[in-house]
Amino acid sequence: MTDILDVNNGHKIQLEELSLTLRLLNSEERHHWDLLVQTAPAGCFMQSWTWADFKELEGYKTFRYGLFYKQELVGGCIFYFYPHPNKANLLVAPGAPLLPEKLEKEGMQILLEEAASLAKKIGAVALRIEPLWQQKLDLLSGFMRAPADLLPSETLLIDLQLTETKMLATMKPKGRYNLRLSWRHGVETEFRTDSQAIPVFYDIFWETVKRQQFFGEPYKFFINLCQTLFKANMAELGFAIWQGKILAAILVVYWGDRATYLYGGRSFEHPEVMATYSLHWAAMQRAKSRGCTFYDFYGFTHDPNHSYAKFSRFKSQFGGVSVKTIGAHDYFFYDQLADTMIGLLQHLKISN
Repeated sequence: MTDILDVNNGHKIQLEELSLTLRLLNSEERHHWDLLVQTAPAGCFMQSWTWADFKELEGYKTFRYGLFYKQELVGGCIFYFYPHPNKANLLVAPGAPLLPEKLEKEGMQILLEEAASLAKKIGAVALRIEPLWQQKLDLLSGFMRAPADLLPSETLLIDLQLTETKMLATMKPKGRYNLRLSWRHGVETEFRTDSQAIPVFYDIFWETVKRQQFFGEPYKFFINLCQTLFKANMAELGFAIWQGKILAAILVVYWGDRATYLYGGRSFEHPEVMATYSLHWAAMQRAKSRGCTFYDFYGFTHDPNHSYAKFSRFKSQFGGVSVKTIGAHDYFFYDQLADTMIGLLQHLKISN
């Protein structure tokens, strides 16, 4: 009989008592895993099998674990690891873990025990998770708030279950005006999944990166991302076109009931035609036709001093509801390191 360590209370629990088992998933279980993640209330596309394939192209090692209850897949976690030379490496799990109902604590303990063993083998000092939960559960009492998030911890969700008339009614007056203005200008939209669309998207994206002076992913990143997600029918590139010119471009990821606006850019030319309004509206209608019930603007803030403030003002023109999640949390596998990190964070807090 195998014991696992209860990290919160310091006592042993028998796996057989829990009836939960953990093992690496094989490729034949891809569909079952994806179905579980897609239907989970807090399921995230970054826990999809395809996203893990993409991260492997980016140089990450992936570890795909399933939790089973009486042979049935009920939870799990895909861990990602990127070894940085001369740095304290982390095992990360964005949008994870997925825990079985009524066995959340037990599932977390088993996954954490496996993560600790894995970290020892590959040289990670901590596990960073970021479940899409709106409240921190007691089972994370051994975790501390991470200094950086893996995902935006606040986002804006547009309800796609509304009729178009009601969606328009929930928009802010200025947003509605700009959308109708873009229609009057005759802005057209198209969505593509061919490889030739990737450099077209990247030109617009990179023009925006330079103008707005924010960090932008390299071209190879988008080649790997788009080609992997296109193949799985998980993403599309959208373009806004006016008088033959592409004025705006977006990358939308579809997963479960959610369509996520992941990346985008806008040309400096012809801002008066409000091309981005037509493009996001068309993306919402397209997501709706695919069965999505939410359009996720992926990153939002009410803080006027936040780096997302300018983008958030644009996004808020479409109405919607802002949602905050608990953000990333770290679990350190070495007590001494944990004490050092806590001390440093407390010092920074006092200094600020």
